[in-house]
Amino acid sequence: MENTESKLIDYIDGKLGADERAEVEHQIATNNEVKQMYDQLKEVISQLDSTRAVEPNSKLKIRFNAMLQEEITQHERPMGRQVFFNSGLLRIAAGVVFVLIGTGIFLWVSKNQQQQREIARLRFEMDSTKNAMLNLLHNQQSASQRVLGTTVAFQMPSADDEIVNALVKAMNEDPNTNVRLAALDALGKFKHEQRIRKFLITSLSVQTDPVVQISLIQLMVEMNERSILKELEEITRKKEVLKAVKDEAYSGILKLS
Repeated sequence: MENTESKLIDYIDGKLGADERAEVEHQIATNNEVKQMYDQLKEVISQLDSTRAVEPNSKLKIRFNAMLQEEITQHERPMGRQVFFNSGLLRIAAGVVFVLIGTGIFLWVSKNQQQQREIARLRFEMDSTKNAMLNLLHNQQSASQRVLGTTVAFQMPSADDEIVNALVKAMNEDPNTNVRLAALDALGKFKHEQRIRKFLITSLSVQTDPVVQISLIQLMVEMNERSILKELEEITRKKEVLKAVKDEAYSGILKLS
């Protein structure tokens, strides 16, 4: 059977003479087992010929070398004679590597596609949550709805410019103190970001709600933001600022100095 397989490979490669070629063609036509073997070999070789060379990774190389060594051991002759393989047998062995590589690539692509689908799903959920939050924040008819919007923002893992701008606007301009405080809390979650720190510092100079002013000063002191010392000093000098706010500003100056 090995001789038949070898001849079939040479036949497919066009390496047989006229007589041998006629003999092989007769076997293919009259012997179903030979015909089946011919179809399988032709398919494997066709796939190899139509596929560009692929560099296997280290694990596949080790597996391939082990297979070759096993094949050599099985075919070695006594007295340590050297064994030679024809190109067809090597191509069949390489076909096994091709199948392994193809399987690995398929699994990698499938996993990558699954990850892409998961990312798309998460993005859709984030966009939906963001839109719901913005709609709540823009609900001028209900302060409780706007507070709920800031709560949604607080629970989000990150905040883009649109979310941040909406929270800053609510913190500085909303007519309801609870909404302002809730917006400040939501922004405080992202206080490690430089852009958020800048918005908080700016708010200190424009904030008019005493309750929010005190909370803002406490947050900035907690952040050890020494750059607000000038703003704190100005607050202590403003006549329109409540005493409780001035006292908090004095306390912040002492802690940051």
